[in-house]
Amino acid sequence: MSAIVAGAASALEKESSNFSGAAAAQTKRGFDFLDLKAQFAAIREEVMQAISGVMESQLFILGKEVRAFEEETAALLGAKHAIACASGSDALMLALMALGIGPGDEVITAPFTFVATGGAIARVGATPVFVDIDPVTFNIDPAKAAEALTSRTRAIMPVHLFGLSADLEPLVKVAKERNVAIIEDAAQAIGARHHGKAVGTIGEFGCFSFFPSKNLGGAGDGGLVTTEDAALAERLQLLRVHGSRKKYHHEILGVNSRLDALQAAILRVKLRHLEAWSQGRQSRAARYGEIFAQANLLQHVTLPQAPEDYYHVYNQYTIRCGRRDELRQHLQQRAIPTEIYYPVSLHLQPAFSYLNYREGQLPVSEAASREVLSLPVFPELSDAQQDSVVAAIADFYLPRS
Repeated sequence: MSAIVAGAASALEKESSNFSGAAAAQTKRGFDFLDLKAQFAAIREEVMQAISGVMESQLFILGKEVRAFEEETAALLGAKHAIACASGSDALMLALMALGIGPGDEVITAPFTFVATGGAIARVGATPVFVDIDPVTFNIDPAKAAEALTSRTRAIMPVHLFGLSADLEPLVKVAKERNVAIIEDAAQAIGARHHGKAVGTIGEFGCFSFFPSKNLGGAGDGGLVTTEDAALAERLQLLRVHGSRKKYHHEILGVNSRLDALQAAILRVKLRHLEAWSQGRQSRAARYGEIFAQANLLQHVTLPQAPEDYYHVYNQYTIRCGRRDELRQHLQQRAIPTEIYYPVSLHLQPAFSYLNYREGQLPVSEAASREVLSLPVFPELSDAQQDSVVAAIADFYLPRS
């Protein structure tokens, strides 16, 4: 083992050994919204061995680790082709570039999502067209998307938000009728399924992120694009390396968007655990449902729901609630971690002000931004931690006299 890896292993071992000792203190000071240290402790030896192999090889850019990760991910998802890249944001942009989408073109998407969705469309010079969402799933409303189609529409970009597939069947139907592409933003949803089929394999492209907080998270940024089309896959491979097939010869103008071999090696380890982690998140989500009901809170909060035959992987467990900001402050005072995804809908963000959307134009998305609150959900979350979350919410809505 190299000195660099040995040093890293020593530091990580010390960090892991301190984890259990910190657990008792955690009950006093609260716990993390996402505990990546707990995940790492369970797979430490596998990860460190994978890192060591790359360090010993000194091959860091693309190469066999990246190819193996692409092949293994494609096999897991049931996709014909998988092309790794530098980030989930780049995955979206590369998919748009591969289709030649640019100035004068429109791409329909939802505004209730991370900025990268609309940002990728704008980065290639196209116009994001935001349409409202379904109030139950938080995903794009297919009927609104169909209404927004024009002669300039080149693609629809549904987001599989929080780990739940968008309603793809009507979107695919209208896309085929109007000869537009479906680019799935599956950044939060690797492993999710729609009527038995993995998200990211239903449209022309599936775009994934491996940001550390994702269900399959790396030790930094990373992304991947899936496609069933061999010609599009070849174009993606060119685009991510400056349009070059032969060194210093450039067939098209591309970008520098390569997944590092170190990230690929780590992700290959984690990929083997992904399904078990997804089931762990589902188990935690199901238990939330039980204890919220037991606490008589269902008249105060709306829990996430998955339509029949959808496989939800719960990258986030997001409730809707009245007096959201007051509740969040109350929970913060009790050391209960929460997050808001997302406090401002994209159509009202200053970065998209040039599109001239107005407040009230997309009311369902705007209401969600005022009412959503995400609670901790990860496989290692304990019953006691979940109980403390729900008890604190009960204290807010049902205070003891």
